[in-house]
Amino acid sequence: MRITRAFAITAAVAVGVAACSTATDDPSSQSPDSTESPMPTEVTVVTHDSFAVPDDVLAAFEQESGLDVTFVAPGDAGTLVNQLILTKDAPLGDVVYGVDNTFASRALEAGVFADYASDAPAAADAASYAIGGSQALTAIDFSDVCLNIDLAAFEGDVPAPQTLDDLLDPVYSGMVSVTNPATSSPGLAFLLATIAAKGDAWPEYWEALNDNDLRVTASWSDTYFTDFSAPNYGGDYPIVLSYASSPPLEVIDGQPTTAALLDTCFRQVEYAGVLEGAQNPQGAQLVVDWMLSDGFQASVPENMYVYPVSSAVQVPAEWTQFAPLAQDPWTLEPATIDSQRDEWIDTWTDTVLN
Repeated sequence: MRITRAFAITAAVAVGVAACSTATDDPSSQSPDSTESPMPTEVTVVTHDSFAVPDDVLAAFEQESGLDVTFVAPGDAGTLVNQLILTKDAPLGDVVYGVDNTFASRALEAGVFADYASDAPAAADAASYAIGGSQALTAIDFSDVCLNIDLAAFEGDVPAPQTLDDLLDPVYSGMVSVTNPATSSPGLAFLLATIAAKGDAWPEYWEALNDNDLRVTASWSDTYFTDFSAPNYGGDYPIVLSYASSPPLEVIDGQPTTAALLDTCFRQVEYAGVLEGAQNPQGAQLVVDWMLSDGFQASVPENMYVYPVSSAVQVPAEWTQFAPLAQDPWTLEPATIDSQRDEWIDTWTDTVLN
């Protein structure tokens, strides 16, 4: 899944789409035989289950647009895409947020989305993350999935690891907890980082990592909140899979207690898109524009703990100090991921779990 953070809101589950409104901005201008229907007053946003937006930011959009927004959250990022494909002929809503670059090509190939090119100011920044050959998805935020370390665990004779190869050293035996790529989007992102780094030799890397007493959990929350030995959690593993943006949350009395290993990062991008067959496509387009607005983009770091795509928005000061992005993160083309994802996961399962 895309991280299910304890502080993220749980989106209200609502299956069904809004009925059309009979009201317009100027009812008197509508003739009985007018061929132009008014935009419905309700719009349904389908998200992953760690979507979060402040109440005041949502209320401002609803007031400005005249829309009532309902959220549907069928699960994590992988589940979200599966549900979009399964319900393609009867969409769960009008617009989607939270499809990431590890699953985007699968959704595009299935024809889930309608083309829409936003003209919001931040659209120019979003274009740098566009998926080639498609106008159906608009980048909203990005983050780096990286290993995080408990700094206190490496204040003695054992130095902190820096690279993927360092983790194979016996000195780090039994210290690493990651998530299963078949059940977790951070887990899949980390698998992709190792594939980008090791090429065809990636299964041998995982075999060696597994031989070094690797722990694998089903979810990011299990790895981070339960396994991590950082002071706020007290688990048994000083090296865990999380995000480059996680360390600011672990600052105690002005001092960092954790750090991200930036040489292990995979760049993850999240997109929004108008659903093909939406009952309110106009409203869906307005939602995409809203998610590129300064108000929404400014809310992203402190509510979903990812970076906004907008260059006009400043991230919190502590992020600059404690959550730098990777200078050269590992990446793979979405189309490459889509064509080999299932095979890679099957090979990983056979290598690590069997």
